[in-house]
Amino acid sequence: MTELRQRVAREPEAPPEDKESESEAKADGETASDSESRVEAVTQPPSADDTPEVLNRALSNLSSRWKNWWVRGILTLAMIAFFFIIIYLGPMVLMMIVMCVQIKCFHEIITIGYNVYHSYDLPWFRTLSWYFLLCVNYFFYGETVTDYFFTLVQREEPLRILSKYHRFISFTLYLTGFCMFVLSLVKKHYRLQFYMFGWTHVTLLIVVTQSHLVIHNLFEGMIWFIVPISCVICNDIMAYMFGFFFGRTPLIKLSPKKTWEGFIGGFFATVVFGLLLSYVMSGYRCFVCPVEYNNDTNSFTVDCEPSGLFRLQEYNIPGVIQSIIGWKTVRMYPFQIHSIALSTFASLIGPFGGFFASGFKRAFKIKDFANTIPGHGGIMDRFDCQYLMATFVNVYIASFIRGPNPSKLVQQFLTLRPDQQLHIFNTLKSHLTDKGMLTAATEDK
Repeated sequence: MTELRQRVAREPEAPPEDKESESEAKADGETASDSESRVEAVTQPPSADDTPEVLNRALSNLSSRWKNWWVRGILTLAMIAFFFIIIYLGPMVLMMIVMCVQIKCFHEIITIGYNVYHSYDLPWFRTLSWYFLLCVNYFFYGETVTDYFFTLVQREEPLRILSKYHRFISFTLYLTGFCMFVLSLVKKHYRLQFYMFGWTHVTLLIVVTQSHLVIHNLFEGMIWFIVPISCVICNDIMAYMFGFFFGRTPLIKLSPKKTWEGFIGGFFATVVFGLLLSYVMSGYRCFVCPVEYNNDTNSFTVDCEPSGLFRLQEYNIPGVIQSIIGWKTVRMYPFQIHSIALSTFASLIGPFGGFFASGFKRAFKIKDFANTIPGHGGIMDRFDCQYLMATFVNVYIASFIRGPNPSKLVQQFLTLRPDQQLHIFNTLKSHLTDKGMLTAATEDK
């Protein structure tokens, strides 16, 4: 007993501020060991060289700078070839690829959260993260099915019931996950569990919502899917090329390798590329027509009469430019004018999605989100700008392109009660009669 008192007397008393901070941490349900684990978790081990052995042997005589250039170039060409293949396979395959990319991006970001916060021992959390992903996808894809496959949904009784109560079912599923999270709270991990709860929901907002918008853009016509994605890819490639060969002036501290020369060169190259690609694609109905579901064949169709956006028109060239090129008029598709807005956003604003991702990775001291693609990192490393672009395209279409959709109005009309349909019919008949359109049609008959 005497020895114990002597040992206690020799141990220095903790400073008051340490005691206060420790008591605050305990009050929040987090122990000192939890705080230490979070600090230690920030330093991630460097990623191993994931370059294929074949390329390593073939490029062994090159410097690391040129070796990286060749690895990125070869795998970029491979990804572009894969992109062409999935476009050829049609819209259904494209939607499945978008879904797979979304799941992989979610997995990469959530895994970083697990690693950083040492949350492997948190009860139910890995299961809840994927459960919330399932709930959000059920909500968004259910809305899409109801919107674009209305006739099919109304034809099948189970689908019709699910469609009618879709939002209530979605809310119930989410509420179940919310209650499971509350029940899983552990006293010593309160703060950590709420960190990860917020992490999961921000990831869902960034990844799932944006991928849902990508699919909506696809239904407007494959050109609204292919051109924006291609512009981002072109800007990424050309900015890298200009920066690699001519880069001297640093652009932003978050990405030290980014240069003003690459940023400006990528902008001009992307605008030209967008004009050329839009000109080529605007001449094909399979690219410009909205993707619709054919109930007779139970398949997707992309056949229509192209709208005015995709018909060649003659435009007068401003006098200043006439004196330079010698042309007075130019024939082009109206969509090419819109492509300038898309390519400008892809090259000037789109990179900020990449800068955001760079800041995120620097905050947790990691080089890439994953090692999925040698020389490029994870899937999220390739799609950090694409998600921002998808939101812009969706907003752009809703603001400047899309008008009232007669087919959707008819679909909603058919779901009304007979007395409501008759009321709308009489109102429309009266309106057309007042305008003289209905009388003229009757006289023609």
